[in-house]
Amino acid sequence: MDVKDIVKDVKKYLDKEVKLSGWVRNHRKQKEFGFIDFSDGTSFGTIQLVYDNTLDGFDEIVKIKVGSSIEVEGTVIKSQGKGQEFEIKVKKIKLIGDCPDEYPIQPKRHTREFLREQAYLRPRTNLFNAVFRVRSVAAMAIHTYFQERGYVYFHAPLITASDCEGAGQMFQVTTLDLERVAKSGKVDYSKDFFGKSAALTVSGQLEAETYALAYKKVYTFGPTFRAENSNTKTHASEFWMIEPEIAFCDLEGVMDIEEDMLKYVVKYVLEHAKEEMEFFDKFVEKGLLDKLNKLINSKFTRISHHDVITILKEAKVKWEFEPEYGEDIAKEHEKYITEYFNGPVFIKDWPKDIKAFYMKLNPDGETVAAVDLEVSGAGELIGGSEREADYDKLIKRMKEMGVPVEGMEWYLNLRKFGGCYHSGFGMGFERLLIYLTGVENIRDVIPYPRTPGNCDY
Repeated sequence: MDVKDIVKDVKKYLDKEVKLSGWVRNHRKQKEFGFIDFSDGTSFGTIQLVYDNTLDGFDEIVKIKVGSSIEVEGTVIKSQGKGQEFEIKVKKIKLIGDCPDEYPIQPKRHTREFLREQAYLRPRTNLFNAVFRVRSVAAMAIHTYFQERGYVYFHAPLITASDCEGAGQMFQVTTLDLERVAKSGKVDYSKDFFGKSAALTVSGQLEAETYALAYKKVYTFGPTFRAENSNTKTHASEFWMIEPEIAFCDLEGVMDIEEDMLKYVVKYVLEHAKEEMEFFDKFVEKGLLDKLNKLINSKFTRISHHDVITILKEAKVKWEFEPEYGEDIAKEHEKYITEYFNGPVFIKDWPKDIKAFYMKLNPDGETVAAVDLEVSGAGELIGGSEREADYDKLIKRMKEMGVPVEGMEWYLNLRKFGGCYHSGFGMGFERLLIYLTGVENIRDVIPYPRTPGNCDY
């Protein structure tokens, strides 16, 4: 039996005997009785176990330390004290795995920085138990959304020879003897494992496009990698991405999907992780539930990049970075715009020179059919675009941006072999989790974060 079974239907188990297996979160001992905060990981929070000196083995039970694993038999009763609806009156406790006094996760407040150093133990704390359950629930929400709408789940390769973003910030994959290469000063990729230069993927988008033109609607959901030497709260070297691709879909259509998907996922998480979300609202970000419910009931604004810059320039604000036409916007601009429209904002039709080569060129020749979704408190959450479907225009854009055509023939051929207009978007899963939980550091929403200089566990 699991704790979640009892929590789900307390009346069913009241005054009945149960047998549970789990861990000691806290142990408060008195001379004649004691209380154990018990968790088996199946439900948020703990159940209180109550025992007294009439129990066989009382002298050994009081010695059980925090962190130990135990098996317990007892009766579910209404709680006599405050803080819980019910508790377990213990009949028998068996120690399964002892735990020494130096166990790091003692029942006291620990900093998040300390817990990152104990990443293999931090799911045993309330904060991270909640974070990683919500991560699981949110992942299920994403799969459910796309599966119920007929999308094919596409597994993009993790090792690739193409740089989707064209930024060159990729981790190389090689079996070459690097010491020998360093001595010779030459790299012969023909002798490498794949016979060419290969790297870990920064995005599954390009490959997903090929499958969208067979299945009409596909999505990827998997790890991606960036060799970007950034130490901000929102960057990691390994993170997960959700990337749908939809054939016969234009920019307006992809914005409809982004809005619908995000509202669905937020609502799903609120319904399936109620205790965890209430915990975040109380202890992590005050007003979190109001923020998320507001998003569900919002109509997302749609506005061009040009008009956003106009609004920013006309604002009576002293900017750290002055907004300019033709340039990207800063965090302070994103914050202002979501507050200005009092809700999520789609910023579309971006200057072509600051966007990727694969985005459809607009008729003005200066902008591309790209869109970023800005949300309150998180800034950019989703980035998408209509893809360039014209073969000649795509080659021209690649040459203008220094993206090699050689090796990308397969991608270009999509425009020759029964091509069609199509669109897609990418959402960083961890960015979504930051928004959902109020936990602002990406290192705290990934089980084992990979950042510059950090590859522990």
